[in-house]
Amino acid sequence: MKKIRILLADDHQLMRKGLRLMLEQQPDLAVAGEAGDGREAVALAKSLKPDVVVMDIGMPNLNGIEAAQQITQSHPEIAVVMLSMHSDESYVLRVLKAGAKGYLLKDSAEADLIKAVHAVAGGKSFFSPAISKILLDDYVRKLKRSGSEDAYDLLTPREREILQLIAEGKSNKDVANLLNLSVYTVETHRSNIMEKLHLRGVPELILYAVRKGIIS
Repeated sequence: MKKIRILLADDHQLMRKGLRLMLEQQPDLAVAGEAGDGREAVALAKSLKPDVVVMDIGMPNLNGIEAAQQITQSHPEIAVVMLSMHSDESYVLRVLKAGAKGYLLKDSAEADLIKAVHAVAGGKSFFSPAISKILLDDYVRKLKRSGSEDAYDLLTPREREILQLIAEGKSNKDVANLLNLSVYTVETHRSNIMEKLHLRGVPELILYAVRKGIIS
């Protein structure tokens, strides 16, 4: 069995030790290395080439968001899961813009970390259930306050299908192959989805899909 190789990045040694113990109880997971700050995480990601990096958002020398951005730009095949104490939307969006695939609240790491690692290693996104609920509640409140309708109802069945696939991290080419469409057709659908939902880019699309419960 090929193991999923993980790099842990957190400035608290005790936290890293707890995460390592949790992960290595799984027969298909292996911790390939540990970093105590963001710069070390970037360097180790380059040398170890892990499948997944599990990283704290607040670290010395280089914070987790900047480190995630450097790692995903240089090594797009590496999936990053961010650990954070912050549950507000602005942090989640910044993490997604940095290229991370997962966002876990630290207090739910014990319950969700294994699921998150498996999800992102398989090319999917993963968010703590608490994050999904907060985003949904905020979204519902905003809709009520503005008195506007949810634009999701404007999407065609095909657009909804493509929305989910893009939110799961699939490229236009992947979507085209899966649905037996041309890349041009997928790009047209994607453009229509963005316009109907008033979204600017994939990070906002992923956030929208989490709010709607389309992806977890």
